[in-house]
Amino acid sequence: MRDLLIDRLGVAAALADAINVLLTLLVSVAVALLLFALALSALRRLTMRTKGKTDDIVLERIDAPMRWIVVAVALSFAQRGLDLPGWSRDLWQQVAGFILPGLIGWMAIALVGALRDVTEARYDISVADNLRARRKRTRVSILSRIGMFAIVFVTICMMLLSIPGVRSVGVTLMASAGLAGLAVGAAAQPALKNLIAGIQLAFTEPIRIDDVVIMDNEWGRIEEIRLTYVVIRIWDDRRLIVPVSKFLEESFQNWTRASANLMGAVILYLDPAADIGRLRAKTEELVAANPRWDRRFWNLQVTDMKDGEAIEVRVLLTASDASVAFDLRCDVREALLSFIAADMPEAIARRRQLPVHLDDLRRS
Repeated sequence: MRDLLIDRLGVAAALADAINVLLTLLVSVAVALLLFALALSALRRLTMRTKGKTDDIVLERIDAPMRWIVVAVALSFAQRGLDLPGWSRDLWQQVAGFILPGLIGWMAIALVGALRDVTEARYDISVADNLRARRKRTRVSILSRIGMFAIVFVTICMMLLSIPGVRSVGVTLMASAGLAGLAVGAAAQPALKNLIAGIQLAFTEPIRIDDVVIMDNEWGRIEEIRLTYVVIRIWDDRRLIVPVSKFLEESFQNWTRASANLMGAVILYLDPAADIGRLRAKTEELVAANPRWDRRFWNLQVTDMKDGEAIEVRVLLTASDASVAFDLRCDVREALLSFIAADMPEAIARRRQLPVHLDDLRRS
């Protein structure tokens, strides 16, 4: 009976100690979260007073990882004041060593994501002259993805180092990363080639976000630049997925490489007897009245003659970007065709046939 009572008292004491430990940890976490909430509220009030959105974006990004880091720090300080048995302390250190690198990696990824979001908010590519904005956003987009990949790799290695059973795996993974890359290089050659090409793309900048390009005979805009592939939004809302290496190995057209401004051409085939002076005057009137023209340049020239049957008339026009240039060309082409049909029908190209005399037929 006495032994049973002692056992029950021992169980009760152990249960009381466990409850004490649990309550201490819960109180520590609650106090830490309360302090974090107060600090976060104060920071949000400060950010509301600023004009820009940079601080709001950063605060929103780091909210979740910082909250969990605060919880981890609170638990770490709380366990130091507890009288835990040796096995519990060892287990605690192993768990903390495994979770802490993950939280730090999460925080680093959040900061890199915040940098990318701030760049996208600060540099608007919807404006007319957006060359500088497109350069910044392209470079940050590519480098942020590379940075996230590196952070994830290092985080996994550090988490493996915290586990004694697989510590050698973590050390080997970090120490022989280059050798491992060579070993799998043959099998993963396309992926590695595109990854390296993506890094090169960030610095050489043959393309940028929102560039207008012609690739594989398709006209479209660069919508997304990933580590290994590029997404091109085609004019009819299809998406063309192109490996990054293709932009470094093959030729393609970039209509907005140096500037978004573009020159378009309208080609008409008219009768050689057309009054070019009158047509030029009408073209000047149409171009000047069109709001899509950017007032930089226009001209009308006879550029060729086709077998004596028609002349090639070319109208050059400038616009702020490729989309506006396309619409401007359509507007001017339609207006000129309407003018020719209504007021200059003699300018419509027609096939001529010389009269054949009866004497010529007899001689033949």
